[in-house]
Amino acid sequence: MEFVKCLGHPEEFYNLLRFRIGGWHKVMPKMDEDSLSSSLKTCYKYLHQTSRSFAAVIQALDEEMRHAVCIFYLILRALDTVEDDMTISIEKKIPLLHNFHTYLYEPDWRFMESKEKDRQVLEDFPTYCHYVAGLVGIGLSRLFSASELEDPVVGEDTASSNSMGLFLQKTNIIRDYLEDQQEGREFWPQEVWSKYVKKLSDFAKPENMDLAVQCLNELITNALHHIPDVITYLSRLRNQSVFNFCAIPQVMAIATLAACYNNQQVFKGVVKIRKGQAVTLMMDATNMPAVKAIIYQYMEEIYHRIPDSDASSSKTRQIISRIRTQNLPSCQLISRSHYSPIYLSFVMLLAALSWQYVSTLSQVTEDYVQTGEH
Repeated sequence: MEFVKCLGHPEEFYNLLRFRIGGWHKVMPKMDEDSLSSSLKTCYKYLHQTSRSFAAVIQALDEEMRHAVCIFYLILRALDTVEDDMTISIEKKIPLLHNFHTYLYEPDWRFMESKEKDRQVLEDFPTYCHYVAGLVGIGLSRLFSASELEDPVVGEDTASSNSMGLFLQKTNIIRDYLEDQQEGREFWPQEVWSKYVKKLSDFAKPENMDLAVQCLNELITNALHHIPDVITYLSRLRNQSVFNFCAIPQVMAIATLAACYNNQQVFKGVVKIRKGQAVTLMMDATNMPAVKAIIYQYMEEIYHRIPDSDASSSKTRQIISRIRTQNLPSCQLISRSHYSPIYLSFVMLLAALSWQYVSTLSQVTEDYVQTGEH
């Protein structure tokens, strides 16, 4: 099915095929789990259960950094789970959060009092994003610098580190409007949506669709203001595995915002980038010129879809123009459309034949192995 979706995007088709037959080793090398201690195996089991996407990029880090980031992520995810649980009283939650670090040294400690979440209305959007995502970026940056894989400035520039986290968090919140509504959560900032409707849930009503899209575009415009800091941060990275770890989620987020911009589907269903598109981003985002080219591409997509009637249209054009002029000079960009249509068509046909051959060969091999086992 994923290959069918890529038929209109030959480069994605080609990259998806490359990825499936072994190209993923270059950006997502497989970790040797058999060599891990039992406690580390448990950590990676929980990592896979909590976030498949972060599990993939964490496991691609160099070994000396991989385990530290895995444990760091799990601890913060546990804290975030407690903080987000609205069934825990403030009187119990605050001491629990303050003393959480002491529980890490108690193997038998458990917290079993969490219940299904009540409706949560977020009032302080910037502060919330800072604590659940910005501090993660700051903590990771300090780990990178302390390991000496990166220069001290990476850990010292907390503003850029904070923006790295905020950009990802805001993207997830924007994209997940409908899912959060269905599960009784409200993360869109009240100071923004209250300008358009009385209740956040009103955006799901067909008669409010124009207002919903305008609010969506305003939130995306707000998130785009973090991109200059993202570019500054990524430009400083020297270690390849750290660069991949940081760059891949950022370009995925940029592509997601481009897909969500001015899109009514955000309020009707799930908006996701194509798997072939995701694979192409993963394989391309391994150096700074390529990352800048990706950012430029999606900024242009958004720019050309800005409605003149949109309340945030002037602000959206302004931030995209700033990103263009300050961070993406055209002379430094590497074009991502460097294949002719005829060449791509030929590659797509060759890829389809190759995939059919590999699939047939794999099936024959599997049958042979099973026959040998019997």
